[in-house]
Amino acid sequence: MQRAAGETRVALELLVHGVGGTTPDAMLGDPRTVRVTGDETAAVHRRSEDADAEDRPADYQDRPVPEAYVWSNLTSGNSSRALWLLLLPFMVVNLAHWMRPAARGMARLCRLYGLLVRVVALTLTVLLVGAACEVALDLAAWQCAGRPACAGQRSWLGFLSPAGGGWWTGPGRRLALAALVPTALTVLLWYLSHRTWSSYESERPLPGLPEPDDGETGGHPALGRPGFWYGRRLVARLRAAHTAAGLLTVAATLSFAAAGFDRGPHGDPVLAVLGAVLQCSLGAAALVVLWVVCSRGRSERRLDMAIDGAITGRLPAASAVLLALAVLHTAWDRPGWASHGLLPGNQAFGVIALLQGLLVVALGITAVLLRRSAPDPRAALRGLGGPAVAMLGCALGGVMTGGVAQRVGDWLDGPGTPGMGNGLIKGPPEVLSWQAAVIPPLIVVLLALAAYFAVRTWRVKRELLGAVPAEYPEERPDTARTRRIAGTRARAGLTDRAPWFVGATALVTLVLGAAALTGAWTTRKVPGRAAEGTPPFVESFAETSQALGSWLIGFGFILFVTWARRAYRDATARRTIGILWDVGTYWPRAAHPFAPPCYAERAVPDLTWRMAAWTGAHPDGLLVISGHSQGSVLAASAVWQLDPGTRAKVALLTYGSPLERLYGRWFPAHFGPDCLRALHDETRCWRNLWRATDPIGGPVRLAGDGGADVDLGPLKDPLAYGRTRQHPLPAPILGHSDYRADPSFESARSTLLELLRPGAPVPRQPPGPGPERGTGTGDRARAGTGEPPGDGSRAAQAGPPGPRAHEAPEV
Repeated sequence: MQRAAGETRVALELLVHGVGGTTPDAMLGDPRTVRVTGDETAAVHRRSEDADAEDRPADYQDRPVPEAYVWSNLTSGNSSRALWLLLLPFMVVNLAHWMRPAARGMARLCRLYGLLVRVVALTLTVLLVGAACEVALDLAAWQCAGRPACAGQRSWLGFLSPAGGGWWTGPGRRLALAALVPTALTVLLWYLSHRTWSSYESERPLPGLPEPDDGETGGHPALGRPGFWYGRRLVARLRAAHTAAGLLTVAATLSFAAAGFDRGPHGDPVLAVLGAVLQCSLGAAALVVLWVVCSRGRSERRLDMAIDGAITGRLPAASAVLLALAVLHTAWDRPGWASHGLLPGNQAFGVIALLQGLLVVALGITAVLLRRSAPDPRAALRGLGGPAVAMLGCALGGVMTGGVAQRVGDWLDGPGTPGMGNGLIKGPPEVLSWQAAVIPPLIVVLLALAAYFAVRTWRVKRELLGAVPAEYPEERPDTARTRRIAGTRARAGLTDRAPWFVGATALVTLVLGAAALTGAWTTRKVPGRAAEGTPPFVESFAETSQALGSWLIGFGFILFVTWARRAYRDATARRTIGILWDVGTYWPRAAHPFAPPCYAERAVPDLTWRMAAWTGAHPDGLLVISGHSQGSVLAASAVWQLDPGTRAKVALLTYGSPLERLYGRWFPAHFGPDCLRALHDETRCWRNLWRATDPIGGPVRLAGDGGADVDLGPLKDPLAYGRTRQHPLPAPILGHSDYRADPSFESARSTLLELLRPGAPVPRQPPGPGPERGTGTGDRARAGTGEPPGDGSRAAQAGPPGPRAHEAPEV
């Protein structure tokens, strides 16, 4: 970094790490570090010798002062956060909200898309609490405790057995006592959401961003809106609604069970009337919950500080009162009432599955209509990524809830198979057995898809075998070395084909789910019983699918629990789960309040405050924010949140960045080509380093003036093919790691610092020869990605003049 004679301008490099986390020592290359600002959760660190760097500018004439922002504890620091793995379905459906296609002038459809996702999220909460009711109320209290043969083998159920003759032996009182389990689960989810809401959603963004006009966004993408990273009001509303929905689910389960007896010949007319009034009240409360979920989305255009106290306080309280009345009504003494068969109301699981399927289909139709207004050929699944991920979220919810019911039912049933009539209890509802029975065919399809992509990868590797040695013309070819490099590049290209794997899985899941629901409702029997009398092969296949599916779906849930328990005790496993959460919890909780919290609502304000404070204290200073992997997404988000004056003093350096390759494709409304182009236009200067061997990072593919200057790559990887004087030992294939060790990194950083100097021009970079110069996006780099050759320009794909795709209203 060259300086003018006598110039004492201080330069700062703010480093932001990527997925998985790291330590300040590793980021700064020095074990002696000090915390500059922040707390034990997230903080900015410097080397000890750089603590007073601003007071000694002459010592930093040829290098910037490095600072490290460490945010890994936001996702993987606390052992209890490993239990967030059990909230995976909620996180997945929350991602579907942000996968909305880019749109132009489709405000109502954008709002409809967000509404549909929020309703899908609500069904997942009802499904989870319903599964707890199935296990505690139906399988344990109603079926097993109601049969002396089953209760006799479970000592902890003995005091509930009718054979004991105690006060708790009546069906209503057994159900009332068992209702504590799903109620406790709902309260626990409320508590976790409220605790994280108080720490994550309560972080206020940097003030000063102008509020867009009501009709437009002021030309800025959504991530630049003042209220984007402050979702306190919506999360509070949704938390109240979902908590109420959980409590009402428990109350409805109790009420339907009692109503089945009260309306019979031996029922009490007074209790029947009271039960009908209670059910009407539950229905009215459910409508209020649905209204709260549907009536209001996110308010991003301004910093919304309001809290809907009437809703957040009174709705859960009113639902709790209705639950208490339902417990009292159900526990009332009813002579002659005995538990037989399944608990009344078990058809709810089929209704939820049907509703989820219809909502996903409606979401897909909405996504197709939105994409037509602003087609983006790079969008995942042509804009259908959101519906596909929502379908997978529902499937994960079904696996976890159905797995619990199947395992508990199999355990209580003794030697028999639930639903086959040869055990101690009848077992879970038939629809859960049918859903378990389609798991083996789904796994067969997934294995076939995996085999297809493995063959594709092998073919790409063969095509690259001739190209790799040509990049190192002065070195002697080595077959084994060539295969390793080609294999790494081919496997890195799997990222670009992942959307089709996800789409195919979602489609097969939807079709098999519809088949399972049809089979359950038409036969009213489990698959093994429904196939009786059919040809031997069909009957054997049905029985095997049911038994194997029940085992697999239970194993899937046990795997979740085991992984979470291991991560609770093992820091290495906890770090692995943290990597998943780094990607999945970047987005605010816009659809499901019980999803793991959004760490970016703390990290982005941290970065914006740090950049604004430092540039304000050092008006002549130069600042480069340098982000790797997920850190590049945080860095770009923070730059978007700066006011124009501060943004003009900041340069952006990204490397191994998923900004376009993952976020641009899966979240086109927020990271699509128009949004990334706007980021480039509003930032003083930007450089992006990438490698063809990197499975996560890639080019940002900007079109138009200056767009080609941003991407520097593909960088040569490995730096040396064989042994050379500069590399006497074999150079490693770095892939996604160690970008800062590449010579191009320091060169790009120096260029950015020079461009930040007042009066410095922002020249267009001349096209380079390829990987050796670290410029361009040549055809050779695309060989492993499945993309057609070309210059990567989007200019020819641009639509007609009109509202930008990133100017859609908030949803």
